[in-house]
Formats: sequence, structure tokens, C-alpha cells
Amino acid sequence: MKMSPLKAALIAMPLIGIAGLLYVVFSAMDKGETGPLDSYAHGEMRAFVSIDDAPSQPDLVYVDGDGGEVRLSDYRGQVILVNYWATWCGPCVEEMPALSQLQAELGGDDFQVVTVTLDRSIEDAREFLTRMELGNLPLIHDVTFSSPSQVRAIGLPMSILYDGQGREIGRVPAPAEWNSEDAYALIRAAIRRNI
Repeated sequence: MKMSPLKAALIAMPLIGIAGLLYVVFSAMDKGETGPLDSYAHGEMRAFVSIDDAPSQPDLVYVDGDGGEVRLSDYRGQVILVNYWATWCGPCVEEMPALSQLQAELGGDDFQVVTVTLDRSIEDAREFLTRMELGNLPLIHDVTFSSPSQVRAIGLPMSILYDGQGREIGRVPAPAEWNSEDAYALIRAAIRRNI
């Protein structure tokens, strides 16, 4: 059965339009515009999304294990990895020992792991950190549960890397092997950029 040229053109036009649209979208995504640490987004850090010209961290207020007020701005001058987690989140619980090891290896004047729990009660997180012997991680609670919307987190765990001026460097919107050489290389590069 032969198709008329008009019918063939009517069928081909939407296909050509879709192909053109896909070309434009993928060309725009591949302009070579990458964040400053994109070269570290491989191996165990393949989920790391580096951000160039990122917004500053929101001025969020949390409560520490003693009931005192904690702000992310309290860490200005240091590179911080803020990890949003909860004891009811299986992947969060699995990555906590790796975050503890990262803090033990690289934590100091230039870098800190800042863990913020989204549990209903800070006591759930306190009991978990004690039971798992993760005492080098801070016990910080988001009592308002507003962090996910403020930092545009679509799930847990969410880890966001900030420079010493409070600007987001990038994020890992998934569990990660924070005690891997790939993670250490990423954090060391962020520290070098901050000095």
C-alpha cells in the first residue's frame, strides 16, 4: 500500500518536531557548564551533583542534644557536610557509620560532618547514636521539620556540602559510601577550595 506524500509529511512532521526538541534539550544539558567539583562525581561519589553559582544555605535553626540552639551559620569558615537523616530511614541508618568514619578521618578546624535528624523525638536519634557508638557525630534535631523544603530535599538521606561562606558546593541525594577514597578526595578538594 502506497502512502501519499501529504500523509507521509503529516506523519513525519511530529516525529521531526520531537527529534528537534530532544536535540535542543540534550544540547542545553551538555554545554560543558559544570560545577567546580564535578570531576569528583565518580565511583562511590557518582551521585554527587556539583553546583556552580549555588544559593547560600538557608538560615535554619536547630536544637542540639543539650537543648541549645544551633544554626548552620555557626560553622562559617569551615566546609561542612550536612546530612539529613532519621532513624526510621533504612538507607540513612546504613550510611551513619561511614559518616562517623569520615568525621574521624577528616573532621577538624577545616571540615565538619553535621548530622541533622528529622525524627519526631531527639531521644530516638540519641539512643541510636549511643547504641551504634557514633559519639563523634553531633546530635542535632530539626524540631520544625522544615529542612527538607528549605533545602529542596526530595528524600532521605540527603547530604549537602557547603563551603566556608555557606554556599552550596553540591549534594548527594542518596546514601553514599562516605568512608571511601572517592569521598575523601571530594572533601579534601572542597577544603582546598575553601582555604
